[in-house]
Amino acid sequence: MLMVFTVLSGWSQLPDKKEVSAVRITNPPKIDGDLSDDAWKSAPVATGFLQMYPFNGRPATHNSEVKIIYDNNAIYVGAMLTDPHPDSIYTELSERDKIGMTDYFGVYIDCFNDYLTAYGFIVTASGVQCDVKSTETGGEDFSWDAVWESEIKIVDDGWVVELKIPYSALRFPKEEKQLWGLQIFRQIMRYRQNTTWNLVDREVDGLNNQAGELHGIENIDPPLRLSFVPYVSGYLEKSPESESWGYSYNLGMDLKYGINESFTLDMTLVPDFGQVQSDDEIYNLSPFEVYYSEKRPFFMEGTELFDKGDIFYTRRIGSTPSGYDDVEDQLLENEKISNNPQESQLINATKLSGKTRKKLGIGVFNAITTNTFAEIEDTLSENTRRILTEPFTNYNMFVLDQALKNNSYVSFYNTNFINPILNIQPM
Repeated sequence: MLMVFTVLSGWSQLPDKKEVSAVRITNPPKIDGDLSDDAWKSAPVATGFLQMYPFNGRPATHNSEVKIIYDNNAIYVGAMLTDPHPDSIYTELSERDKIGMTDYFGVYIDCFNDYLTAYGFIVTASGVQCDVKSTETGGEDFSWDAVWESEIKIVDDGWVVELKIPYSALRFPKEEKQLWGLQIFRQIMRYRQNTTWNLVDREVDGLNNQAGELHGIENIDPPLRLSFVPYVSGYLEKSPESESWGYSYNLGMDLKYGINESFTLDMTLVPDFGQVQSDDEIYNLSPFEVYYSEKRPFFMEGTELFDKGDIFYTRRIGSTPSGYDDVEDQLLENEKISNNPQESQLINATKLSGKTRKKLGIGVFNAITTNTFAEIEDTLSENTRRILTEPFTNYNMFVLDQALKNNSYVSFYNTNFINPILNIQPM
């Protein structure tokens, strides 16, 4: 199967963007929710926050002052969030990546300043961290995780936030001078008020394209990004229809490697998605396929290039075998189904994605599922046989995405699906 798809898109002219400069330091501050360190004293202040909700464009009810500094290892963000009634700050405790009903502060950094991908780092007034990847096509993905530090402190005139974001949590070009997109958020929960540093006009489509700009970061090098995550998983189950216990185990590994400052290689070998939330059962009487949201981490992270054309539906990979429902019809006398997998086994999947200095995005995706068999048992002789329910299958996609002037882009997509003709026969 071959499909070529081209997209042209653009935004209307936006107002002038706010700018703030980061200052290089030699002695990093202690991340303790106290901005008295000498490192913060010479940094310019980003202020003048405006409401996004409820009254779009009006000044924020309370003042916010944010400073940004950096060294060879990380970027640091310090914020003084004024509030004359600190006892009224909402501090609900929640799980990581769950904001809940609470005040929060966050920064979104678009390292290529191309509006396509921004990395968000949010901390609530109770100290809960939330990290998110924001894309113009996929919205906000809270399944993306990074390693960073934060500390908050509620004081007499508001609350203070300190963040340390290592460069390993970001993806940026190897250039002498960096120009990053920057948006800063603050929520005052008791007013249901969400404010931003650079105005976000709710009548304009997009969020990353309405960010301000961060200047001043110079002579920093992207760090080595390499990680291996091996895993072992085991399952033990008891069916009411059987007197014996069943068991199984899986071995596999995930690899992430930053080839250079822009391109990242992600690989997974024999993945196990047994811990992923299952889908609701849907009785579909229509002639159309049911569209399920993707919940498997590998297929959610780093897929913004592939998602732009809205043709990349990963739930078909490792889905229910096409011959799953036909096995029952092939049973002989005295035979029963001892095992009929509901999902095709994914052997490996690889994705390579990144962007060149000329803002050409390149993405390559490939996944392979192995032969899937149903096992049939003769209840009299206890002999077994197998029926092929899904053959070896390959999924492949190639993307080119060129950013143009005036916030426009052109995209090229090529998809391939290789599946031998399925002929379900006993083996």
